[in-house]
Amino acid sequence: GCDGSVLLDDTSSFKGEKTALPNNNSLRGFEVIDAIKAKVESVCPGVVSCADILAITARDSVQLLGGPNWNVKLGRRDSKTASLAAANSGVIPAPTATLSQLISKFQAVGLSARDMAALSGAHTIGKARCTIYRNRIYNDTNIDRTFANARKKNCPRITGTPKDNNVAPLDFKTPNRFDNSYYSNLLSKKGLLHSDQELFNGGSTDSLVRTYTNNQKAFFTDFATAMIKMGNIKPLTGSQGIIRRNCRRAN
Repeated sequence: GCDGSVLLDDTSSFKGEKTALPNNNSLRGFEVIDAIKAKVESVCPGVVSCADILAITARDSVQLLGGPNWNVKLGRRDSKTASLAAANSGVIPAPTATLSQLISKFQAVGLSARDMAALSGAHTIGKARCTIYRNRIYNDTNIDRTFANARKKNCPRITGTPKDNNVAPLDFKTPNRFDNSYYSNLLSKKGLLHSDQELFNGGSTDSLVRTYTNNQKAFFTDFATAMIKMGNIKPLTGSQGIIRRNCRRAN
């Protein structure tokens, strides 16, 4: 969201990022950003970028659900285009990723393993589709059997049916509260995604998972720090980019 490119709809001249494999049928809520943008434009036209709105709403959403607060750096500008190829290039970590893959993908954009482990805690809210976690509940061995069986009721092994889009909460304990229960789930082998459980599977981030489980304040502090760092990944500023009037198109 550092340049708002993911908000752009497809046009006759380019294919946007909304239908990229990591995003298609997954990213939602674009109409919420539209509503915010419309209200901001009505009182302060041409000043606040869609990219800044994304950064602010991410912070406010976390805080409203009980999570930490942080100072959002502002001044981002919006991209004029988007890149389906870039979104499909593997830069966005997959739910099947190993720990080493997760660490390397985050390091590639200047985020440490600690940042990665803290940002993964965003999965204390949100949902995932059956097609994303099916392989884990049927084939992974480092998963609580009772937990897996409960998920199977809503996600059959057979593929290619409407049930592919059935969803389950990423954090089954407190799905609508931003807290540290995501990490305690991992200690019990109840991470919904393969990539979630990789954070606690005998690897280098096990100690961080234990720390965040036992100390929610430490998680909140590291999460806020990592969100600021992530929001600073190559933003468009100054004379770069534009301020979109409508977040779905480039003026």
